[in-house]
Amino acid sequence: MRVVLYTGKGGVGKTTTAAATAACAAARGRRVLALSADPAHSLGDVLGERLGPEPRRVAASEVRGRPLVLDACEVDARAEMERHWGAVRDWLVAIFRYQGIEETVAEELALLPGAEELSALLAVEAFAKGGAYDLVVVDCAPTGSTLRLLALPELARSAFRVVLRMQQAIASVVTPLARGLLAVPLPDAAVFGDADALFYKRLRDLRRLVTGPRTSARLVVTPERMVIDEALRAHTDLALFEVPCDAVVMNRMLPDDATREAFFRDWSRVQTERLEEVEARFAPLPVLRAPLREDEVVGVAALARHGAELFGRRDPGAVLQTGPRLRFVRDDEGLRLELPLPHAEPRGLEVSKRDDELWIATGAQRRSLKLPRTLARASLRAARLAAGTLVVRFEAARP
Repeated sequence: MRVVLYTGKGGVGKTTTAAATAACAAARGRRVLALSADPAHSLGDVLGERLGPEPRRVAASEVRGRPLVLDACEVDARAEMERHWGAVRDWLVAIFRYQGIEETVAEELALLPGAEELSALLAVEAFAKGGAYDLVVVDCAPTGSTLRLLALPELARSAFRVVLRMQQAIASVVTPLARGLLAVPLPDAAVFGDADALFYKRLRDLRRLVTGPRTSARLVVTPERMVIDEALRAHTDLALFEVPCDAVVMNRMLPDDATREAFFRDWSRVQTERLEEVEARFAPLPVLRAPLREDEVVGVAALARHGAELFGRRDPGAVLQTGPRLRFVRDDEGLRLELPLPHAEPRGLEVSKRDDELWIATGAQRRSLKLPRTLARASLRAARLAAGTLVVRFEAARP
């Protein structure tokens, strides 16, 4: 199963690009699901269809004698959260009600930060594993929310592992008699069951999905300085969490003949310069170009044509570029870790080791990386950036 995640700064056209990718892939014979994980949900508007949480067929025809399969849906994050988080949510509501908070407020407080984004990702995983589709194209939220979404499996698993251990330790020393005497609602087996299934089993599977070789993110940009700068930071942050990026889409490029008009001549020159910059700074990622259209691209047929122009002979569902990944290396100087961090700045980089975890911070993002057993007892010797790669050296513990 192939999963493509589209993100970018708000307003750059990521929804149209995601829908065009899905329509183009379907027109070329793939079984495709276009899925919106953006709470704003504009995928249905672009497709010209009314969508809900369950996939519905938005295109039905044949391509070279084969059925064209293009389904689409908009994830209902709250419904997904109820399914995966129900018992834990109910327990939290009871705790808040015990504190004197009215029920409607308690229910809102029980929606822990990131829970809705996590629920959206769980829906993506369910469709990806279902076997009904060859390709799932995800229209993600704007860049910042997408980074939280993709980092969430690792961050949530690490945080809730500590919380659940504490809760289980408390619950284990409270006898059934004491449990009946106490007014404070205590977590029961259903709470621990839901939490264990979600934060251990499902988060592990989500981590494998978003970092696996069949998943990649694509960044949509326009030839504007702030947009490009945000995409460069996003590329670094995606790499920090080992989410591969396989392409950049430069959207809304003026057509070549626009330079005939004096008004557009300088604008076209600036766009050309920005395109060259994007190609150089994101290399070796391919940079796909999408022209500025006279009107909005709406409907499956128009989106398929837009996608065909965007990809040309490329397969829209293929992994368009692969690159180096995290690796551990032993050489004459000892043990080292190598993690690609394109565009990272040394002054914004922090590396530290706590017990068996390596903490890496770049910009506003922070990651805790569990070290293999051979490095758990080793000490941190040095960390530096070399040609866009973080190199961390360890000193083996003395026996």
